[in-house]
Amino acid sequence: MDNGVRSSRRKFVKFTVISGVGVWLAPLHGDALSALFEENILTPVKPAGAAGPARFRIDGTAKVTGKKVFAYDIRARNMPHWPQRQAHAFFVRATRTDRLFTGIDLALLDPDLKPDRVVTAEDLARDGLRFPDFYGDDMLLPAGRQAAYLGHAVAILIYHDFNRFRFAKNKVQFQDRVVVYGDPVAPQQRAPWGAFRYVRVGGSTPYDDDAFSSLENSPLFPSEKKVPRKTDVTLKDQGPDGIAYGERIAQELAAPPGDWLILKRDYFSQSTDTSALEPDNANGWYDAATQSLHLVLATQSPQEVMTAAVDMVKKSRFPLKQLFIHPCYTVGYGSKDHCNVPYYGLVAALYGDGNPVRFANDRFEHFQTALKRHSFRMHYEIAVDRKTGLFQTLRTDFEANGGGRANFSPSVAMVAATAAQSIYYFPKNDCTTTAVYSRAVDAGSARGYGTLQSMNATEMAVDEIAQMLGIDAIELRLKNVLKSGMKNTQGAVPAGAVRADEVLERARLHPLWTERVKRKQAYELAHPGQRYGVGFACVQKDFGTGAEAIFARVELSPEGRIALHHIGVDIGTGMATSQAVVCARWLGRPADSVRTAVTEWDELPLTTSGDTYLIKQAEQDKFARDPMWTPAAVSPSSASNSAYFFSHGTSETARVVFEHGIWPAALAIWSGGYAGGQAASYVVRRADARWENGKLTANGMEPLSLEQLAKKAHELQLVTAAVGHAFNRWQWAEADFDVHGETVRRPLDGLAVRYGGADTFTVIGRRNVFFPAAQRNNAGVTYYSAIGTLVELAVGRSDGAIELLSHHSIMECGNQIVPQLVSGQLQGGLAMGIGHALHEYLPLYEDGPGNGTWNFNRYHLPRASDVAVWKQSGEVLPPLSATDPSKGIAEVVMIPVVAAIANGIAHAVGHRFTELPITAEKIQGVLS
Repeated sequence: MDNGVRSSRRKFVKFTVISGVGVWLAPLHGDALSALFEENILTPVKPAGAAGPARFRIDGTAKVTGKKVFAYDIRARNMPHWPQRQAHAFFVRATRTDRLFTGIDLALLDPDLKPDRVVTAEDLARDGLRFPDFYGDDMLLPAGRQAAYLGHAVAILIYHDFNRFRFAKNKVQFQDRVVVYGDPVAPQQRAPWGAFRYVRVGGSTPYDDDAFSSLENSPLFPSEKKVPRKTDVTLKDQGPDGIAYGERIAQELAAPPGDWLILKRDYFSQSTDTSALEPDNANGWYDAATQSLHLVLATQSPQEVMTAAVDMVKKSRFPLKQLFIHPCYTVGYGSKDHCNVPYYGLVAALYGDGNPVRFANDRFEHFQTALKRHSFRMHYEIAVDRKTGLFQTLRTDFEANGGGRANFSPSVAMVAATAAQSIYYFPKNDCTTTAVYSRAVDAGSARGYGTLQSMNATEMAVDEIAQMLGIDAIELRLKNVLKSGMKNTQGAVPAGAVRADEVLERARLHPLWTERVKRKQAYELAHPGQRYGVGFACVQKDFGTGAEAIFARVELSPEGRIALHHIGVDIGTGMATSQAVVCARWLGRPADSVRTAVTEWDELPLTTSGDTYLIKQAEQDKFARDPMWTPAAVSPSSASNSAYFFSHGTSETARVVFEHGIWPAALAIWSGGYAGGQAASYVVRRADARWENGKLTANGMEPLSLEQLAKKAHELQLVTAAVGHAFNRWQWAEADFDVHGETVRRPLDGLAVRYGGADTFTVIGRRNVFFPAAQRNNAGVTYYSAIGTLVELAVGRSDGAIELLSHHSIMECGNQIVPQLVSGQLQGGLAMGIGHALHEYLPLYEDGPGNGTWNFNRYHLPRASDVAVWKQSGEVLPPLSATDPSKGIAEVVMIPVVAAIANGIAHAVGHRFTELPITAEKIQGVLS
């Protein structure tokens, strides 16, 4: 390389220039460390048979055998172009918020254990280093200030060798006297992180136009006016009708018709840890000689880090010409989505005195600092007609505890409110939600994203209503289930077929439900010390953000090997494997190599501007005149956006290679050069093309191998590679493209292709582009997947101990890409939900994880004995057709088991708990 950096055995790929800084990508599972596919660390997807499913995950063998695929595993010596001496860092954190922070005292360290470098807020201020605005102020707390939350970082201690680092950390950790406090201070008061209100009044039937809705009239957002429901929250009204309709709903609930039942309940869902397999970590090196910064990261959003890191350093005294990002496989489920760890790693690297600096949290530190699941307090009012059993009104008021930094708290609170309807149709609703500041550890986008909290409360409420009305709980759900064409609480019609009713029908016929009375009698007779119960819950979880953006690149070599590059980060969901398999639909077999977390897209240099969530229609129309503009360039990886959104980008890009490369190559072979030949005797249409046993045929044509087709495509200079970009705002953007003499309309907003073995890609200028209307942001959500879970359990009469005897889940997810991955997600999600229902709990404040003393010795993760591991079962509804899209299910699978357990406990002991977790101690209090 000619950039002054010692080259690795492979070349870096330049991504772009940001603010004058060259930004380079080198994923550790790609080119930066080694050719991992070539060295069999990552293994290509091998089908079970010529056209069978994948036999194992791309990364599975590497992970279970301890290969270096996680950022946590990487040291300086593993980076061929880095200095081999590894420095180490750890943090000193404030564990009190009731006194001013005045400094740190390292007197307990012997002189030979003093750090080589101490980094404080004063250093950052002097050197012009400010963290990205998203993360708020005082990422290192200045002396004389009050800590905003428990565990607030006050200093970074850097050591140039491991032994001194280890001994020093052992001495400092858990020692309160290291942080020096001054005068007492009052608790901090801050405005809420965000607040929203969704009001809807439907028409005469569920299918008529709404009288009022957030979709048509806009939800309420933070601004200058007061909302009557939350006097401490300032909001902008969507117009006088918004408040007026909300007041009418409240008045009707206060003085309801005589035949209405009104259920009013308060629910609580606790703070929990995401318990990611890989603790937070970072490893970075700043090379002052070449003004280069290198970062090894565990993040779900490497694209965000790239842009923000450049902006952060460019404003400082540290000159920067080049930034090298090394994203790795990770395990996040939200905990590594827009977390602040990469920026702390960046700071440590800048002060490393030329040494690579690594910090890797142990479990105590991870509990103290990692993003948590939001604790929610939820007030519900549900009106139901006693005669018909039909729901009339839903009114909710949620408060999400966001902790000391905003992070995604506003969004989580918003999604919780939009999900509160669960699987039901409500003619009227008024849903308010607020994310509040507190001194607790930051909360972020944990798996479930607010819906775990709200939908389980709804399911507990619905079960209680059924009991109050004397109606079978599943029958009541079927009476009120949201069906295709009905509107959600924002006024939007869900996309495609809504199949929660089919899930309910299957659950209603399951022996656990039909025999629950008989089983209870038999079990309690045989086990006189226990009480038996069966519970059920059903939810449908949204997937997507309303601003999903995907880049994908599919290449076909002359030898018929398929390479896939993708923006997605594999965070434990198996995304790399599933995206490889998606290629098989158009190319006959899975991709031979997959590079994830890719950020270099020079082949299709799209630009973006404005905020896609707040953009006005006139702005969007103006920007769209630029054929290289898109509302959003990339999306971070989340637990539920790969199956549908990522797969769309992969499939549509592979489709371009098929239609403009493989298919004309096949015609050329069959026709002997487009004239005569075997094809002359038949009508051969592209719609008749089929891959059978790994070979392409159509309407009786000779089956052709991918190797034959690739060779011909390269020979004829057809399309052999494509880069596609897709954007979704609850609907896909579309445009016309002229490819190899054919005009096609595709659900893409950007396309570039490579012909034959050319060195460069040709950008295809789009025409007649359609971007979903800005108004669709108000839809909140439109894509859903449904799941219902039945649980049978036993409760000890004397000790309140809860034993799960068995559970059965019924899921709807469209066409499964890799059934084994779906099964794995279901099993893992159920375990997480069981933990949330019965075991997992973090105190929010001084006795919680912010004090630095929490680990798994105090935090009960569910074990095999807790989850009925040998007595669990599940089924997936068959897709409606072979063309059904694959739906995101990685979050929904953990939700209904929580309420099913709560409802089962109610069946067992005759008491309904409304606060989670439901522990043996709480049950003892009821039974005693």
